[in-house]
Amino acid sequence: MKKTVYLFSGQGSQYSGMGKEICEMNPASLQIYECASDILGFDLAKICFDGEEAELAKTGVAQPAIMATSLAVLELMENEGIPFEAVAGHSLGEYAAMVASGMLSLEDGFRVIKERAAAMQECAEHQDGSMYAILGLDSDTIAEICASIDGYVVPVNYNSPAQTVIAGETPAVEAAVAAFEGKARRAAKLNVNAAFHSKLMQPAADRFKQAISGISFHTPAIDFYANLTGAKLEDFSDMPSYLASHLVSPVQFVKELNALQQAGFENYVELGPNKVLTGLVKKTLKDVTAVNVENKKTVEAALAKLQ
Repeated sequence: MKKTVYLFSGQGSQYSGMGKEICEMNPASLQIYECASDILGFDLAKICFDGEEAELAKTGVAQPAIMATSLAVLELMENEGIPFEAVAGHSLGEYAAMVASGMLSLEDGFRVIKERAAAMQECAEHQDGSMYAILGLDSDTIAEICASIDGYVVPVNYNSPAQTVIAGETPAVEAAVAAFEGKARRAAKLNVNAAFHSKLMQPAADRFKQAISGISFHTPAIDFYANLTGAKLEDFSDMPSYLASHLVSPVQFVKELNALQQAGFENYVELGPNKVLTGLVKKTLKDVTAVNVENKKTVEAALAKLQ
């Protein structure tokens, strides 16, 4: 039996209509949105199924919306009886992974993500930060160029061997982007209003850690692979500190995928809106199966490959 890891989508993957077909196929998945709505104080399913893109893009909406959609897909896949031996997520996706692994209850998962989104939104309003995906250039060269720029700009998301995201103070980021001309294939500006996973998010990390200090985290029932280390997480004794560090530290997704493959995982199944992580898996690993699950068509295709 091939070993399967479930991957959970990150921020920016949201779109209007996400999760609707999943709930039509599996009505139990709607309970995920209902739980989230009770904690958030607004109708999350309505926004996900019928909301405007601009509303969905707001950090306070996007983060719980993506998490709820990912967990709604998980509910369907579990009902289909598809076994999985590990979980991992990209940035925001780690929170759905925590719920999926049993580290957090569903209710606490949404309480935690509500606090994270609020802390990040407040921090974003008080900084001039931006992010770009640099394509077609190795991460070491990207790091060297960033280090040569006046001001603060650093690599923050190691997404694939050919894609690294940089973040920092907007003037420094734009100077770095200019320096990449003629070297990188492309520099794509991300639709965010802050420098996520950089030291500019420290005020958010401090507020977030304090806000979730009373939440109960449990040792997961299955393996949990972490962005912070790029390896299987072993120590769950102080998750508020881990998650605070996660906000200001690079996402080591390439290392994480390599660690999963070395551990024998062959099926990489992305649960949630869009297929960003599926694409990163295909660009990073060879001889593995990578599929995404987000609607009726992709459910059927995934089940055909996994069963």
